Amino acid sequence: MPQRLTEPLIRDRDGDLRPASWSEALARTAEGLQRSVGRHGATSFGTFSCSKATNELNYALQKFARTVIGSNNIDSCNRT
Repeated sequence: MPQRLTEPLIRDRDGDLRPASWSEALARTAEGLQRSVGRHGATSFGTFSCSKATNELNYALQKFARTVIGSNNIDSCNRT
């Protein structure tokens, strides 16, 4: 059984995974999202949530997509 990750991993310039701090990993994630939205527009971003998630979590996800990213592409499997 593989061990559980206890710290974030990011790829270095050679493509190898290396341990990183949470601040570095979150900054890298934010930069990637900004770069993608800048290159392809906010409507290229979408979210999909699970019906087993709480209403609060689903609300936070749609709020993030609409206010931070600027996308209304939000869906979930609640209607099935």
